[in-house]
Amino acid sequence: MSDIAPDPLLDGLNPPQREAVLTTEGPVLMLAGAGTGKTAALTARLAHLVRSRLAWPSEILCVTFTNKAAREMRERVGHLIGPAVEGMPWLGTFHSIAAKMLRRHAELVGLQQNYTIIDTDDQLRLLKQLIQAEGLDDKRWPPRQLASCIDRWKNRGLNPGDLDAAENESYANGKGQHFYRLYQDRLKALNACDFGDLLLHILNILRTHREVLEIYRQRFKYIMVDEYQDTNQVQYLWLRLLAQERKNICVVGDDDQSIYSWRGAEVANILKFEKDFPGAKVIKLEQNYRSTPEILAAASGLIDTNSQRLGKTLWTERHAGDKVKVIGVWDGPEEARRVGEEIERLEREGASLNTMAILVRAQFQTREFEDRFIAIGLNYKIIGGFRFYERAEVRDALAYLRIITQPADDLAFERIYNTPKRGLGDKALEKLHRHARARGVPLSFAAIEIVDTDELPARARNTLLALVRDFARWRDLAKTATPAELIRTILEESGYTAMLQAERSAEAAGRLENLSELARAMEEYDTLGDFLEHVSLVMDNDAADDAEKVTIMTIHAAKGLEFDQVFLVGWEEGVFPSQRAMDEGGLASLEEERRLAYVAITRARRRCTILHAANRRIYGQWTSSIPSRFIGDIPPAHVDAETTLTGGASLWKAQWSEREDPFAHLARSEPARTMTRGPGWQRAAARDFDPVPKRLTEATRSAASFAAKPRSDVSVGARVFHEKFGYGCITAQEGNKLEIDFETAGPKRVIDSFVKLAD
Repeated sequence: MSDIAPDPLLDGLNPPQREAVLTTEGPVLMLAGAGTGKTAALTARLAHLVRSRLAWPSEILCVTFTNKAAREMRERVGHLIGPAVEGMPWLGTFHSIAAKMLRRHAELVGLQQNYTIIDTDDQLRLLKQLIQAEGLDDKRWPPRQLASCIDRWKNRGLNPGDLDAAENESYANGKGQHFYRLYQDRLKALNACDFGDLLLHILNILRTHREVLEIYRQRFKYIMVDEYQDTNQVQYLWLRLLAQERKNICVVGDDDQSIYSWRGAEVANILKFEKDFPGAKVIKLEQNYRSTPEILAAASGLIDTNSQRLGKTLWTERHAGDKVKVIGVWDGPEEARRVGEEIERLEREGASLNTMAILVRAQFQTREFEDRFIAIGLNYKIIGGFRFYERAEVRDALAYLRIITQPADDLAFERIYNTPKRGLGDKALEKLHRHARARGVPLSFAAIEIVDTDELPARARNTLLALVRDFARWRDLAKTATPAELIRTILEESGYTAMLQAERSAEAAGRLENLSELARAMEEYDTLGDFLEHVSLVMDNDAADDAEKVTIMTIHAAKGLEFDQVFLVGWEEGVFPSQRAMDEGGLASLEEERRLAYVAITRARRRCTILHAANRRIYGQWTSSIPSRFIGDIPPAHVDAETTLTGGASLWKAQWSEREDPFAHLARSEPARTMTRGPGWQRAAARDFDPVPKRLTEATRSAASFAAKPRSDVSVGARVFHEKFGYGCITAQEGNKLEIDFETAGPKRVIDSFVKLAD
């Protein structure tokens, strides 16, 4: 411990926080539970090092995970030490600090100091070029899948030569290493790197250039790391190399809040800190300043079920407060109704909507609440993501529905004419726009005409023809199928579902979940028009920014936040814990899901309410649901549980102490209802459609006839000019379609709006 007299800035800190500040020499693990004031301790420690002159500001490396956290840290330290904070160039995120280092040593990894950092779009574009150059089908092996693999390898500190056989097989049947090497070589040729390279390049430099490593070991007298439980392998290796000599490293974190393995975080890093740095001082911050004793007891009992943890016991001086309330409901819609009613009750009692939050496990769960709150006029906001109907994949699906309902909707047509990719580029759209403007017709009508001409290359013409035919078929199907059946058919037949499935990423899986939820939402409407009108009302929910609003967000996005009233919804097996997480990660993923549940409960300051449904519609089918095992992990003494469903069916009895099988009574629940696709969908799938445009549906034929009014200033025998085919003579005319014998291109069929009379 430092011999420096205690600094006045320690006033207001509790004994463990003070100990963390004053233990300046040697490795320190500040094990900080939720709401225990770890930021105050970390900030005070950093200020203490400077004010006590143990180090100059430029001799301290302080690493945060987000730019926001770095800004807040700099501001808080600035209040304590004044202008000296401006001399702290090494306070920032992992990536910002690594980028600063790499600028100084870029030539050691084959780059120049003025290298560029490419974004995700550039990365995907480059990978697509490499995949196509190697003769692979980029639909079978999407660039996004390769990008995900490369990101995972870089997070683990792996160079192309470090991949084992299993990793090599993770892309293109054993070509992962080959493409990784091609990609890295291409980046160097472009004098560029991606975000993963920033840390990987520095790690490689520190490993292979001892003189550079010594420079930074001597420079950094003290190293401090926030949110250490969220570090990945390459960050861990980088920090360990820098800290091994002086060993003055202080890491702050909570193993019980490690919830980001899907982006490379490894909880093992914090669990093995004492092994990495023998003699490390472990200081536990356990006094919670956020939640009531009942909430803390519930959260502590829950997380105690995990085996891989260092262990701590949170406590507070606050009054006991309410027990965690657990409510069982019949289904998802009733869940939304109950939450809405409870929020309205709290609001009548004087509570602010700004102090309330609904936390979901997956983004698709927000839809039920958005629809319900629109119906009852309750203001809300989505944090950490778009509102349900604003998400890209949902808007794509809605664009298909809009063009089916209203063929004149040019905005919808532009959004999906090449989504998923069909090979219809900007040139094809430009021709459609030109013809549509000349004729005064919508784009979809222009497409009907242009596919029957030589204006577009054969491949683009055939693709556009297929799309026009699909529109006609789906428009016909809409007359007999339900809205839900229609959207499922469109997503399947358009290739949109296959596009997302081919990505094989967590993001794509979430987008598929959102589309499934969209189809489920449509089951509640008799007509497509009714549903689209409802969406318009939801999208028009633009309450004033200064109005109070309930917050809806995922649990992941809520980490670090707190609210007076927290509603935790969808606590059923398969939803939370997530079935996908358990299938892919087994016991390790289950423990991370439980840590996520711990994070969810500890967001609450005053009241925490958990809801679960006995029935939930998943992928369009009703299934019986059993309460999440996490509910059974909460000590019964700290739970206030409703014993009956509002729908009248028995939920459970007071059998919480029977941990062997706390949900056995659910075997007596009512059987699941099953929703299946109706005969309209089957008829549509089996129907054989004629590809000739003039044999499309009646509505399309009407549109085609409307668009086919010929020009009056052209006739057979006239000499004309076409921008693509040059000069020629009209040999035949049918409506607005001309047969022209071009001088260089030969006979072609074109639309009259694309030619002008020759001089």
